[in-house]
Amino acid sequence: MKPSNLCRNLRNKAMYIPALADNAFSEGTAEEPRSGHCWCNRTLTEVGPDDRLAGPRDCTKGRSCFEE
Repeated sequence: MKPSNLCRNLRNKAMYIPALADNAFSEGTAEEPRSGHCWCNRTLTEVGPDDRLAGPRDCTKGRSCFEE
């Protein structure tokens, strides 16, 4: 499940794997950071409609393209 502070259009591959879906956007730890390819579902690329990168640290309420 995606945290509510992230845009509803943010996607990553882990969302589509049932065993990983609940932690798809977790930060991980310093020793083992979670990294994964993210994209915007509106543009279907790594950047959002505002030409900024899509990712869990980026797609938050402060962006002009954010959707709850």
